[in-house]
Amino acid sequence: MPDARATAAADAHRWRFFRAGGVEQVRLDHAADLWALAELDPKLWAALACPTAGLAIAPQTLAALDSDSDGRVRLPEVRDAVRWVCQRLRDPALIFAPGDALPLAALTDDEEGVALQAAARELLVRAGRPGAEALQASDMADLAQVFPPALPNGDGVVPADLARAEDAGLADWVERIAAARGATPDRSGQPGIDAEALAACEADVAAVLAWQAARPPGDAQAMAAALHAVDAVAAKVEDHFTRCRLAAFDPRAAAALDWTPDQVQALADQALSPDRPELAALPLAHVQPSAVLPLRDGINPAWAAAIAALREQAVAPLLGERDTLEADDWARLRERLGAWRAWAAARPDTPVADWDADTLAQWRTADVPARLRALMARDREAAALADRLDALQRLLLWRRDLGVLLRNVVNFADFYGGTQPAAFQAGTLFIDQRECQLCLPVADAAAHAQLAAYSGLYLLYCHCERAGEPPMTIVAALTAGDAPDFMVPGRNGVFVDRQGRDWSARVVRVVENPISVREAFWAPYKRIARLIGEQVRKFAAAREQAVQAQAAERVGAGAEAVQQPAAKPAGQQAFDIARFAGIFAAIGLALGAIGTALAAVVTGFLQLAWWQMPLVVLGLMVLISGPSVLLAWLKLRQRNIGPLLDANGWAVNIRARISIPFGVRLTALATLPPGAQRGGADPDADAPSPWRWLVPLLAALAVAVWGWRAGWWGG
Repeated sequence: MPDARATAAADAHRWRFFRAGGVEQVRLDHAADLWALAELDPKLWAALACPTAGLAIAPQTLAALDSDSDGRVRLPEVRDAVRWVCQRLRDPALIFAPGDALPLAALTDDEEGVALQAAARELLVRAGRPGAEALQASDMADLAQVFPPALPNGDGVVPADLARAEDAGLADWVERIAAARGATPDRSGQPGIDAEALAACEADVAAVLAWQAARPPGDAQAMAAALHAVDAVAAKVEDHFTRCRLAAFDPRAAAALDWTPDQVQALADQALSPDRPELAALPLAHVQPSAVLPLRDGINPAWAAAIAALREQAVAPLLGERDTLEADDWARLRERLGAWRAWAAARPDTPVADWDADTLAQWRTADVPARLRALMARDREAAALADRLDALQRLLLWRRDLGVLLRNVVNFADFYGGTQPAAFQAGTLFIDQRECQLCLPVADAAAHAQLAAYSGLYLLYCHCERAGEPPMTIVAALTAGDAPDFMVPGRNGVFVDRQGRDWSARVVRVVENPISVREAFWAPYKRIARLIGEQVRKFAAAREQAVQAQAAERVGAGAEAVQQPAAKPAGQQAFDIARFAGIFAAIGLALGAIGTALAAVVTGFLQLAWWQMPLVVLGLMVLISGPSVLLAWLKLRQRNIGPLLDANGWAVNIRARISIPFGVRLTALATLPPGAQRGGADPDADAPSPWRWLVPLLAALAVAVWGWRAGWWGG
């Protein structure tokens, strides 16, 4: 059911708005704004959702707001949080005040408010500040202090400290069960056990006891040793008896199945030891038609120790003392161990099977499960106090951070206000004599740039590194000045995060868009200058290569002429002066045409009235720069931070423009401080060129002479 106060406040509330970013945004200043927020049209919110990562808000606060743990704080979750804060505080406007102190007097005086006050006093006692009148976020920084592991905390998890405080005999059992079935974190942060782990351990104990009850007769330790001794040589013994049966089937095969002189000869010149694999690969004993295995003498040295263990631990206890083992004896030995083998294979796969008999007996006689369940029930009795302590922790977080979130979701007051950075601003990038304040963290630069390019902003993606910290990527917006010559990868800068830590930043990607009208005005001239420079460079390089080729050709021709002075290369023609005269004439005609055209332009310009000349120059500049300036002006009017945030997982609900004046504020250019004094001339500066002054002087002189001849000066 909606709160009656909230409904009344919404019905009587009169919203106030401010204009920023080209849109009307709602103001949030008073408690009445918070009471009525649930009724505010969602279309008037600046953002409908934001991610829980990449914001300058405590992760604990965002996790508490993210009720469905989907990694996003959505509009309904913000509404619920504001409604709950309004119900718990006398004056909800406290969340707009800086700081994290929560006076106990700020809590409401209804039943839940009184219970929260009592929980707050208990918390102050646990924090070592009894009698204090206000809670602080630091009072809940240490969970072990808020929820001491030796006190019940309502979660039904029993750590060893709680068991030791309530029933000293159960502490070891808690640790033993946690080791067997895994620990569950207690509210205090300590490992403990819950009802599920206890029930699983009960089932394990029952399975182990049933398995032990099914044990075959005999000494378990001796039978385990016998099984181990038999398994260690089983494959080799079976191999020996099989070879002997083949020899009995065909005596001619005995020599081939036994050791051969060649095998022994191959080992004769090596340093032998019982653990050499070549020796272990030889038959266990000499092959003979009678299937008998010697147990003392005549055994392959590599297997002597294992056969001795078989004789002492399995044959003697089960078959009696003997020096040889026949095939029937071997089969009978394995049959007698079969029941023990099956029993061992049925051993429950749980650490409880390693508990000794005294521990298992104490589990039953001391009634451990019942005592642990009683302790868990006593722990759950403290759930009411624990839940209110959790509520106080949430209220402390939201008292400190919820106002900041509202100024970055309901409106973008922090971003446009200028008093503090927005929550999504990660820091400041210093590069190329400029300070870029609009910087956002980025997970994937390539994916982010695809959507962020629609923001109309000039973007720099930088890889940032700092010793002792994992590397990160940021995107910085250049919103003032000219486009620098950034190379990818290339330019380095320094990124300073909101904690004041500096990172090494390297540009890895650039998204180009207009930055300013001034840049757009001069852009055509810069392109023409670059084009001319590139063509001059290409022409100079081509001429240099041609000169080098001609020089090489002439040197080669001179060498041939020295070697064969009388010889004349076939097909060589005499110098044709008429041909070259025609070429020079053509070049002269071309230069004359160009000169005539230039003279016509200059003459036509000089024939204009003096007041028309500036208009012609201005018109020419508008003709050249006008399209570029118009296009840039249109794009600059479309600059919008929305795609930049949407690429980070936001759901921006307004067209949050970045105007030209605001862009100048977001990107500061290098300027000399007020009152700064300049030094003398640069001793390493280039020598001044006379053409810098001579060309304008000659042009002014020509205009003056022409004006005198035209009668401008009264002649």
